[in-house]
Amino acid sequence: MLNKAAKPLVKLVDRYLPDPYIFVLLLTLVVLIAAVVAEHKTPLEVISYWGDGFWTLLSFSMQMLLVLVAGFMLASSPPIKKLLDVIAGFAKSAPQAIILVTLVSLVASWINWGFGLVIGALFAKALARRVKVDYRLLVASAYAGFVVWHGGLAGSIPLTIATAGHFTESQIGIIPTSETIFASFNLLLVAVLFVVIPLVNRFMLPEEKDSIYVDPKVLNEPDVENVPSMLDADSGKDNSNRPADKLENSRLLGWSVGGAGLVYLGYYFWVQGGSLNLNLVNFLFLFLAIVLHQTPRSLLTSLNEAIKGGAGIVIQFPFYAGIMAVMVQSGLAQSISEGFVAIASADSLPFWSFISAGIVNIFVPSGGGQWAVQAPIMLPAAQALGADVARVAMAVAWGDAWTNLIQPFWALPVLAIAGLKARDIMGFCLMQLMITGVIISIALSWF
Repeated sequence: MLNKAAKPLVKLVDRYLPDPYIFVLLLTLVVLIAAVVAEHKTPLEVISYWGDGFWTLLSFSMQMLLVLVAGFMLASSPPIKKLLDVIAGFAKSAPQAIILVTLVSLVASWINWGFGLVIGALFAKALARRVKVDYRLLVASAYAGFVVWHGGLAGSIPLTIATAGHFTESQIGIIPTSETIFASFNLLLVAVLFVVIPLVNRFMLPEEKDSIYVDPKVLNEPDVENVPSMLDADSGKDNSNRPADKLENSRLLGWSVGGAGLVYLGYYFWVQGGSLNLNLVNFLFLFLAIVLHQTPRSLLTSLNEAIKGGAGIVIQFPFYAGIMAVMVQSGLAQSISEGFVAIASADSLPFWSFISAGIVNIFVPSGGGQWAVQAPIMLPAAQALGADVARVAMAVAWGDAWTNLIQPFWALPVLAIAGLKARDIMGFCLMQLMITGVIISIALSWF
């Protein structure tokens, strides 16, 4: 039944969903007009908000680009390619491949969202090289696991309110993760999604005549070991005795610098007691890639391949920064939240917080940024109504994660690694959006 139900959604999205760049341009115009009409701002004020905020995500943009590049370089190293292929060998059929990639993505995303995005996409490619399976659904399944990230170990909202000195501490104090991430309702919700999401993906598997496959040869990573430059290859000369070439092919150089990075990571985690964040994920990926590629030349060959997929991140993230600035500075995001709070009760506030966060996330796709917008509205409402503050905070977190299923912003690294367009996977993700939305709503209201 699910594959039949998903079929019209896939066709609808394939026909009408534009490239993510077009999507962000249209989203920009919608937000600019809405800020003028709904918040009674002048066009010049709105344009000013947009322009002033356009470059505020440069640091985050570089982090996301490194997620893609460092993850690709790590996966293209010979040992990791072999490991992914070994794990992929456990899947002997298309249904098994779908379930396996979903579970791997769910686990990785629950640990850390950046880790989940890269590992899921890379593992999907490894599976597609071994199993004949609809490639669109395979990649969509890898991305679907991302929905649990904000209920996991790296959830930015629960970690923020558990940290001394957070900006709402005077209102709610410090709320430990035992009341959010490790609360019984959240753990039960995560457990249910770990069962439901893989099964939904499996039962959306198209029939043979409707499936779209990919040639495994297209997915093969380049041979990155000892690749000569174009001029060297054309001349037919053996320049391996040049000092520069010796350095480029020096395993000692690669292992020394890579080893230093891994020593730092050991010191950070085991001596300083540090926690996993996006910078540490990128650091781990990068220095593992340096060690496993062994030579600088091998790493640089992989880098040249990896960087090709980063164009979408470079051009689109500044537009999202501008959109976020307009949503916040004009009061548009606050108005959306206040509209839902106005119809809420103590029991229903978590549900309406979840729905409002899902809507705001389309325009403000950042967990930390979204909490800064919604916390000043949701927390006083929770206190006034006598609602569970920790549950309301997690409702905002889950709303932020939920609509990522149809938000191309977060899918860009996955799509770049997999070599697909947003419309190839979003039809399947739309089905997951509807099903997981019901489950999360029930969990926040009654678990």
